[in-house]
Amino acid sequence: MEKTKIKHIDMEMSKIGLGTWAIGGFQWGGTNEQEAIKTIHTALDKGINVIDTAPGHGFGKAEEIVGNAIKSYAREEIIISSKTGLNWKENRQLFRDSSKAHIHKDIEKSLDRLQTDYIDVYHVHWPDTYTPFYETAEALNYLYNEGKIRAIGLSNFSPEQMDIFREAAPVHAIQAPHNLFERDSENNVLAYAEEKELTAFFYSSLTRGLLTGKITGESNFKAGDIRLSEDPKFQQPRLEQYLSAVKQLDHLAQDRFSMTVLELALQWNLQQPGSSVSLWGARRPHQLQPLEKLGGFKIDDDTMKDIDEILLRTIKSPIEPDFMAPPTKYDI
Repeated sequence: MEKTKIKHIDMEMSKIGLGTWAIGGFQWGGTNEQEAIKTIHTALDKGINVIDTAPGHGFGKAEEIVGNAIKSYAREEIIISSKTGLNWKENRQLFRDSSKAHIHKDIEKSLDRLQTDYIDVYHVHWPDTYTPFYETAEALNYLYNEGKIRAIGLSNFSPEQMDIFREAAPVHAIQAPHNLFERDSENNVLAYAEEKELTAFFYSSLTRGLLTGKITGESNFKAGDIRLSEDPKFQQPRLEQYLSAVKQLDHLAQDRFSMTVLELALQWNLQQPGSSVSLWGARRPHQLQPLEKLGGFKIDDDTMKDIDEILLRTIKSPIEPDFMAPPTKYDI
């Protein structure tokens, strides 16, 4: 397993991390806790040492599952990445809340669910434009100085917002959606991270399953699955474009590397410039089998160009993941 480090902090991480949005169940048609725990154990046993989670992943359920799963492992060997900055009402409607009062309550709940006394990387999940960034930054800086968190991260922030935040607190990492199909972060966020020497966590590395090669036009999703009603990529006519691209990418991967499109997509993320961790939202142990082949091949420059040509030729109306952004408390 390839490793990277958060600069200025003695924290070595596997370049593939396990994401737990799907494991939390919410927006994914539910969860199987025992399968989720087995998946976490399999990931750790295969050399993944980064687990990314959040209270918003299943209203605390994902954090609870992670806490139960890691009890039998040495805590100091696991990098837990979690988040704050989202709250929810009784009707389970998520909204942004990065107020100091919420953050101090939120971390105590997360620590309790995770069964630990510190979180390695603590991100602000989404920018809350109704709370002054300096207030949010001061709250995280306090937790950082107290030792309850080891590194501060910002998720889904623009470079301009990160600059404001950094006036009141250090930032060590960012988190952004980044995969073969969603590359808007290349325009500014990733360049900013490289310039400022911030570790980048890429989420949705397989575009919510599209890049696994397992989804077809006849795939059925459970009620409550975000792909069923909210993700434009899974609605026609765009779905046909994306599936066509997946098919072509799969043929390319097999012809040149004897690999699958899933392995190609993850390897592509691993080869992105800068210090980065690619989060993989596997839900079942067998889904992690491709880990053994990663790093065993490199995507050459000519193949990188061919990949881009396939995307440009096939996807006529690309969609970025803006639909995932939760509302502010004044928008619900």
